[in-house]
Amino acid sequence: MDGYVPRFKQKYQQEIASALKEEFGYDNVMQIPKLVKISINKGVGEASQTKKILDDAVEELRTITGQQPVIRKARKAVSNFKLREGMPIGVSVTLRGDRMYEFLDRLVTLALPRVRDFRGIPDRSFDGRGNYTLGVKEQIIFPEINVDKTDRISGLDVTFVTTADTDEEAFALLKAFGMPFIRRGEAA
Repeated sequence: MDGYVPRFKQKYQQEIASALKEEFGYDNVMQIPKLVKISINKGVGEASQTKKILDDAVEELRTITGQQPVIRKARKAVSNFKLREGMPIGVSVTLRGDRMYEFLDRLVTLALPRVRDFRGIPDRSFDGRGNYTLGVKEQIIFPEINVDKTDRISGLDVTFVTTADTDEEAFALLKAFGMPFIRRGEAA
């Protein structure tokens, strides 16, 4: 494993960084946008009634990311949802470094093409500060998840945090990594 560099990390260092520097005319290499982290969140509101749902969510995220998820608890009580403060309501993982690049590689090359009737991901989920959030409707698009052993199909949110100052720069960065964006107005 010594000397191993993830494919997308190499691609960023050798191709993407110089292309972005040229496209946006940066003077300093520190201005070039880069991917900082990828956060994967999965809400499991039903976990308050059934402990197994929470355990399944933790196991699925661990399998997909290769990292132990953190259980998120409710910050305040909401009686309409039968929710008390401190109850588990979700799981999340934050990927950085080589694991982040490996996950991005698997997402772009393996998982997204497995989505049924896939035409691309929307380009309007940027937050105005150069971060992008992608909602995945089914966790079974990841090849690591065994469909036969999955009790229920649920979604998850994947957030890409970048150092880009604008959405345009972040779009160019993620597009260079091969994210299959579909522009507004194109086929939905």
